[in-house]
Amino acid sequence: MQCYIYKSLVKDELYLYLNKKDDFSDIPEALFKSFGRLQFVMELELTADRKLAREDVNKVMTSLSNKGFFVQMPPTVLPDALAVQNSKLH
Repeated sequence: MQCYIYKSLVKDELYLYLNKKDDFSDIPEALFKSFGRLQFVMELELTADRKLAREDVNKVMTSLSNKGFFVQMPPTVLPDALAVQNSKLH
């Protein structure tokens, strides 16, 4: 399955996967507006055995088939991880 990946230029690490290049018609208006400006990142062939960095490829493919898009949210930073990171800075 081909997919087309865009990143938000407003929100860091927020990505939008589409099943058709430059076709944003399946995305609810409020969600689309929340991305702000989008920049095309890459075209990618998805298969059931392909590994993605932060998402389950089957979940992405199901969403692309059913909805026409998939949203990859920024990673969640846990408070404990922040405390460890801050302690390393001092």
